[in-house]
Amino acid sequence: MEYVKLGSTGLDVSRICLGCMSYGEPDRGGHAWTMGEEQSRPFIRKALDLGINFFDTANVYSDGTSEEIVGRALKDFAKRDDVVIATKVHGRMRPGPNGGGLSRKAILSEIDHSLKRLGTDYVDLYQIHRWDNHTPIEETMEALHDVVKAGKARYIGASSMYAWQFLSALHTAERNGWTRFVSMQNYLNLLYREEEREMLQLCKAQGIGVIPWSPLARGRLSRDWDETSERSMADEFGKTLYAATAEADRKVVERVGEVAARRGVPRAQVALAWVLQKEPVSSPIIGATKAYHLDDAVAALSVKLTAEEVTLLEEPYVPHPVLGGLN
Repeated sequence: MEYVKLGSTGLDVSRICLGCMSYGEPDRGGHAWTMGEEQSRPFIRKALDLGINFFDTANVYSDGTSEEIVGRALKDFAKRDDVVIATKVHGRMRPGPNGGGLSRKAILSEIDHSLKRLGTDYVDLYQIHRWDNHTPIEETMEALHDVVKAGKARYIGASSMYAWQFLSALHTAERNGWTRFVSMQNYLNLLYREEEREMLQLCKAQGIGVIPWSPLARGRLSRDWDETSERSMADEFGKTLYAATAEADRKVVERVGEVAARRGVPRAQVALAWVLQKEPVSSPIIGATKAYHLDDAVAALSVKLTAEEVTLLEEPYVPHPVLGGLN
């Protein structure tokens, strides 16, 4: 395993982050394809054995049960100081007023709920899961600053949003002397490269660590275009991501297969290697529901794509509509 600093911080994270959305009770929340606790624990254990120290979840995943499963597993399999736990806030956790969003009330309530589910006194990285159009950014940033100063989070991060929104948040924190975002969890892979236009350049200039979600495009880059999985059949959000660009996307998937065949490695390793080589990516977030998913992710660290291979992979790409849950 390789380790890097998360952006300009002193925090060491593994070059692979295990995304834990797949680990949660399938009868809770909106993801019927998730795995329950007994099925999930071996993946968290294997990740630790492979040297992964970075685990990402969210309060909204499977109605909080992802945090519960991850928290219990890490407590049983690792020392708290040896792991980096990241979770997120924004999604609706209950009906009615103040049941979601990034108000001061929501943030200060949800951090306590997340800590209780995770079974820890603090999280290493507390992230806003999306932008909140209904709350002033000043209110959100001050509340997050207070979470850090209360010792409940070591760092704060953001996720999918427009570059102007992220810069506004950074400027708000700096202007008021509040804690600054250190990371951006955005949507980036060979099938969706719109983040290269502004966000990646902004993050590089500002010393922000980039931890992309869905680096394999929900598995589409790891298999033939027409092949499906149990998750892809049930994942309604995922179905909306590629419908408008299917023709070009199919060509990209074929190029991944071509490079993988030449190298004699699985497609997932090639697709992930491309993300790992993209600056300023710190640690792509991978999902794992089969043991070889973790093996492929770690093996991708050794796959160094040539300039010719990168050109071959990128050439069929066409501009995409803005995706990834941006408001």
